[in-house]
Amino acid sequence: MIQSRFNGRVGFAGGSPFNSEVRINGGVRALIIGLLAACTFTPLASAQAQTLVSPGPDTANLLLHAAYLFDGISMHEDGWIWVQGSHIKAVSYGHRPEGSGGSSSASTAGPIVLEFPGCTLMPGMIEGHSHLFLHPYNEVSWDDQVTKESRAERTARAVTHAYATLMAGFTTVRDLGTEGAMYDDVGLKHAIEKGVVPGPRMLCATRAIVATGTYGVKSESSDLDLPKGAAEADGVEGVIHEVRNQIGHGADVVKLYADYRWGPAGQTEPTFTVEELKAAVSVASSSGRMVVVHAGSKEGMLRAIAAGVTTIEHGQGGDDTVFRLMKEKNIAYCPTLSAVEAILSYKGWRKGLDPDPERIVQSKKSFKMALASGVTILMGGDVGVFAHGANAREMEDLVEYGMKPLAVLQSATSVNARVFRLDSLGVVRPGYLADIIVVQGDPSKDIHAVRQVRFVMKGGVVYRQPSL
Repeated sequence: MIQSRFNGRVGFAGGSPFNSEVRINGGVRALIIGLLAACTFTPLASAQAQTLVSPGPDTANLLLHAAYLFDGISMHEDGWIWVQGSHIKAVSYGHRPEGSGGSSSASTAGPIVLEFPGCTLMPGMIEGHSHLFLHPYNEVSWDDQVTKESRAERTARAVTHAYATLMAGFTTVRDLGTEGAMYDDVGLKHAIEKGVVPGPRMLCATRAIVATGTYGVKSESSDLDLPKGAAEADGVEGVIHEVRNQIGHGADVVKLYADYRWGPAGQTEPTFTVEELKAAVSVASSSGRMVVVHAGSKEGMLRAIAAGVTTIEHGQGGDDTVFRLMKEKNIAYCPTLSAVEAILSYKGWRKGLDPDPERIVQSKKSFKMALASGVTILMGGDVGVFAHGANAREMEDLVEYGMKPLAVLQSATSVNARVFRLDSLGVVRPGYLADIIVVQGDPSKDIHAVRQVRFVMKGGVVYRQPSL
């Protein structure tokens, strides 16, 4: 049983069934699936909001004004953003954009002005490592999610996770594997794009790729063939085939596990050879796609670096040599600090009360080395291990572990956009897509402000705004 909260700002046409705390049990799951098949979401549920905000991206004409504007790179005071249609028309500081009106004789056809005193305008944030088809392991273990939850249930959960993510100000996610839900992330992506359900833009990895025998649900009985949670592939030809197969099923990125816990005593050891990883990179690159690699050990990271991957996830086994090589080869690092903390907390560790376990000590040590090396740091928390909608937890941990708040904001916007090749996102700039959020306060001084989301716009459509 999962508990989810919805604030009623986005809902089903004719009124939202999600306007209060909802407990999803077996019977309700079937109802949700039926509703999703019969209904479509509208950007704003309340009639009041419909009269204030344009109903769609083709007609949006809004002027947003706040005390601060973080443009994806720098923080400015007294910021203005003029949105027309699905894109940003103009940006200014200290005064309204030229041509947007402002006098008492201004045309009634001018933009509607939305004021946010004491707040910060900023680009919609980009989650760099999510699993929308997972939910926290202290609710249901990974094994049980993969083996006991139907794909219909997991899709229903993913819909609620996508909604929570968007409402938290994350307008784009790089979703790095369905963990046994096959290619359903691509289906969810298309449903969001069609307006069937609200959610962030998605970069999908579909099933991800693992070496045979290294990943998935384990059993003491060797006679059982249990679900793996990912696609198995072996040898250069096998890896090439699976990369092409996942691309053919809609993968935007290709993810491989360069190591996993398959050593004799369950320790993390490398899985794919350098040649296998290079083959994946070659095929993915020829299709214009990046390769993402899960690697927690030094050797796994070194093999990924030698193969020329785009990003390395986790990397707690990295050291000065590893991060220096990553910087030299322009490979970005996504440390997923919050996932490590979450898993340890499920085992009884109390952050701030108990001494740091060895994994936390190593995580802090490796992250300090990564910062010192100058390697590009991505913002991605491995959300799904912990609750969707709490994505900002990783941003808080990045600051706690030594990163400056402004640098964390950049990672969650312009840096992620650049590394993920999202050319019209991550920066507030004329001509870019109008993915804009408003948070209370100044997050460049207090990163916790990113949790205080007051307004969410994606592609010129408003999904969340203060009550009128």
